[in-house]
Amino acid sequence: MLDVITMKLRRRERLMSVLGVALDGGRLDGVVLRRTNGSMEAQPSIAASLSLDLLTNDPELVGREIRNQLDAAEVRERNCAVGLPLKWALTTRVELPALPEEDLISFLQLEAERGFPCDSSTLHVVTSRCRAPSGKQHALLVGIPKNHLDILDRVLRVAKLRPVSFSLGVTAMQPPKPDSDGVLSLAIGLTHVDLQVTVGGGIFALRALEGAFELEGSRRILQADAVAREVRITLGQLPEELRDSIRAIRVFGPRELAQELADELELRLEATGLKAEPVQHYQGNEFGLPLAGNVPVSPACSLGAARLAGRPNEFEFLPPRVTPWQQAMAKYSSGKSRTALTAAGAIGLVVGSFFLYQQLQLWRYEAQWAKMSKAAADLEGIQRQVNTYRPWYDETVRGLTILRNLTQAFPEDGSVTAKTVEIRDLNLVTCTGTARNYQSLLQTVQRLRGIPQVRDANLGPTRGQSPALQFSFSFVWNEGVRNAN
Repeated sequence: MLDVITMKLRRRERLMSVLGVALDGGRLDGVVLRRTNGSMEAQPSIAASLSLDLLTNDPELVGREIRNQLDAAEVRERNCAVGLPLKWALTTRVELPALPEEDLISFLQLEAERGFPCDSSTLHVVTSRCRAPSGKQHALLVGIPKNHLDILDRVLRVAKLRPVSFSLGVTAMQPPKPDSDGVLSLAIGLTHVDLQVTVGGGIFALRALEGAFELEGSRRILQADAVAREVRITLGQLPEELRDSIRAIRVFGPRELAQELADELELRLEATGLKAEPVQHYQGNEFGLPLAGNVPVSPACSLGAARLAGRPNEFEFLPPRVTPWQQAMAKYSSGKSRTALTAAGAIGLVVGSFFLYQQLQLWRYEAQWAKMSKAAADLEGIQRQVNTYRPWYDETVRGLTILRNLTQAFPEDGSVTAKTVEIRDLNLVTCTGTARNYQSLLQTVQRLRGIPQVRDANLGPTRGQSPALQFSFSFVWNEGVRNAN
């Protein structure tokens, strides 16, 4: 079930201070923000490496390690707004039909069950809607495993922290705004780059770009060309009317890396007219409350400032929590509590008088169930098999078709050989390998471009020299085009 309605109904308490925390691949970044005289003030940021894995190690040990890091930085704030790793998230996208709002909610629930590769009941799902200039509406469904959220909640409790928000860092740095130009955002993390497409008053795409860094000893080398290629592919997959509404690319991250990536994007996307700009500092009254000082942009600061300023969060994954004390207060705070208790006693007497009748009905239903239980168990087994194998059922055998056409493009004399072939979403193909000479490699790519179903076949950078020339190329497989053979 989608948790969108529950998220909107949660009452947001007013906070005077909060700790913004971002978790990214074994690294913890944080900053404490406080309200002071109608503005916000940020204390020095915290950056620490965690030796324990958040999901696989004992939550008690992970929580103690986080607490030790916060104590070393003299952080005493308990309320925290947490940025979840984008690689936890599963996404699926759907075009919305013209239906009433109550029917759209049911439609999105069905699409979540169909679009995610697992049982949607195991996910905490939120949605973002955007509208194209033609009036078409699109919805992005983002699901995070509830088990991950439960583990994180336990870890934070052990660390003596009280979570007030679970969200995504890149969405906090570039929130959707109604009637604004489209923006493609990139947030440079520790091991990957987060990509977000904000357009039409909502978020159309979210991706965690793996392979954005290579390690040379202890140094991290940003693979700007690989990120630029993924950006170009993402833009190519957008509907034309949404792609045309994107006006800028914003790059968040460390100054040198952000500038390097922005320069590479401007160079490779010059034909599109898009300008890439590194973003280092917040602009004006961005959160509704002034942020004092020249504070660097970061996921932790954006999450904390947005929560402290009370800005609505479209991607909220914190499950609602109602304490027994809140339940008791809601029940007995009314002045009519005595009348309610009296009525409850009378109802109890009436219910008691019908107890025997209900018991007889129960026995009758149990007898009926005993007759049909075997058939029901058989049906449940069939349903489980249908749910298990449905995501993998595909009559077109597209993966094998792609591999067959890719194999036919390679020369038979072995002058070009493949080492790895990666197929994403059964349409985006990346191949690496070795070639004896550059001419044979170009002929292979040319034959590949001659296949009708292949689009955007691009040869990446090559390394080494003949006869061991290392290469990589990628292309998009368009199943809608049929081969004449």
